[in-house]
Amino acid sequence: MLKKPCPYHKGPVNHTLEQCEMLKKYYNRVAHRDEDKKKDAGDKGGDDEFPPVENAFFIFGGTTTNMTSRQRKRERREVFSVTKATPSYLDWSKDTIAFGREDHPDYVPHPGRYPLVVDPIIGNTRFSKVLMDGGSSLNIMYAPTLELMGIGLDKLRPSKSPFHGVAPGKRVQPLGQIDLSVCFGTAANFRKEVLTFEVVGFRGSYHAILGRPCYAKFMAVPNYTYLKLKMPGPKGVITIGSSFEHAYECDVECVERAEAQAEDEALAATLDKMASEALDSTHRHAGSFEPAEGIKKVPLDPSHSDDKVLQISATLDDK
Repeated sequence: MLKKPCPYHKGPVNHTLEQCEMLKKYYNRVAHRDEDKKKDAGDKGGDDEFPPVENAFFIFGGTTTNMTSRQRKRERREVFSVTKATPSYLDWSKDTIAFGREDHPDYVPHPGRYPLVVDPIIGNTRFSKVLMDGGSSLNIMYAPTLELMGIGLDKLRPSKSPFHGVAPGKRVQPLGQIDLSVCFGTAANFRKEVLTFEVVGFRGSYHAILGRPCYAKFMAVPNYTYLKLKMPGPKGVITIGSSFEHAYECDVECVERAEAQAEDEALAATLDKMASEALDSTHRHAGSFEPAEGIKKVPLDPSHSDDKVLQISATLDDK
């Protein structure tokens, strides 16, 4: 077929299909378009295709590392047990929670930068600066907040579990634990649950911090882009929102407090060092004898080979 006269040109032709320049130019243009498409797909990182899987990595270990054989058997039976005829669902799991365009604020400055600050009722007091922290495994209450509620520290029960991350670079030993009711929503539709708080003995930028135990207890879902929190309620989904202005003010106050704390600690360390140096100097002048230059040691009794010597000026005679 390629050796026959070109069928794409009308009339008598003196070239074959294989020699047709028009056909060659056409296929060259098609080849260039395909190469450009592949190049564009490569520049976009292959977003239009599922990425090829070359390796698979697993994380293992953790608490199971120290399990006894009896504990492992019990855990295995629990995980691989036969499916129950009647599944046992958690409370409030029947409600579907979703975020849509109706939840979108008019303007979202710097999505994800600002904290989610809510105003729940703890006990019988409404607090306007409570941080929702999905990275915390604890619910934390500050002792000054507890005092504002009129609850004394004698109401705490002992807590022997220190934790990290609240005070920068420090290990925190809580004063104790306390159970308090936390309420979200309005009188028309609200949820109230009892949460356990770890009480710490210093003041923070927020009144309290609600961590993952709160999320799990309320079956709450946060949206850090819209700064909203949703949870199932007895009369439908409860939505708790915060303004970006309030979140910004809380964030700035948190940074300023952390910087002031760092400066105070640095100043305290400097003062402690100065006081220690002054104390050492006082002791040295008061009770320590420091020999001056130009002295010599003379034995107290030359007839005995003991180690008792006397230090005198080098200009004096030994006798």
